[in-house]
Amino acid sequence: MSSIETFLQMVKESDNIVFFGGAGVSTESGIPDFRSVDGLYNQKYDYPPETILSHSFYVNHTEEFYRFYRDKMLCLTAKPNTTHYKLAELEKAGKLKAVVTQNIDGLHQAAGSKNVLELHGSVHRNYCRKCGKEFDAEYILNSKGVPVCDSCGGQIKPDVVLYEEGLNQQTLEDAVYYISHADMLIIGGTSLAVYPAAGLIDYYRGNKLVLINKSTTSMDSRADLLIQAGLGEVFGQVRV
Repeated sequence: MSSIETFLQMVKESDNIVFFGGAGVSTESGIPDFRSVDGLYNQKYDYPPETILSHSFYVNHTEEFYRFYRDKMLCLTAKPNTTHYKLAELEKAGKLKAVVTQNIDGLHQAAGSKNVLELHGSVHRNYCRKCGKEFDAEYILNSKGVPVCDSCGGQIKPDVVLYEEGLNQQTLEDAVYYISHADMLIIGGTSLAVYPAAGLIDYYRGNKLVLINKSTTSMDSRADLLIQAGLGEVFGQVRV
């Protein structure tokens, strides 16, 4: 039995699945990953992306932050791919209980997933730091320089967790809850290098930990099933 056949059998037998995903889930939708060879870390900017996407850089170089953010983080024409749609189907069928994602692109929701826990926030939510008014991603994309509130003139900030910022405590607690109760945990498209998100897998107590990633991760030895393939190739074979 191939590893993908084993995976499909596990999905069939499970009814409390949690999916934990990273940038690799969205690369097939054309959204660049951070760490791959042609990812964001190899693009030419005056500063490395990790510096630009930090809280202190946002505070001290807000205009430069937004130049990069509009250019590289707002991929608003991207559409959900096979993996997004299959996860939504599994949820609709009552088998998948939650999607825990490190992505900020909103593609899981666009594909129809309802219970999506966004560890790092979303580009689709932006708020005025002065009056709290909310704005969508298009407003940010079409603004110039530092986007300001059309009501009070306050500065707008994306609801995205930047480096040096803490994760939303409620989202973390919800993720821990779902992962610790899951009978199957599928981890896909993440290098499991970013903490505290990567530490969430420590809460899984079952024996169906599946790791799907093209490259090796530091957690490979902990997986009950390891599949080194593209997510679309694997999820494309799921029949709900």
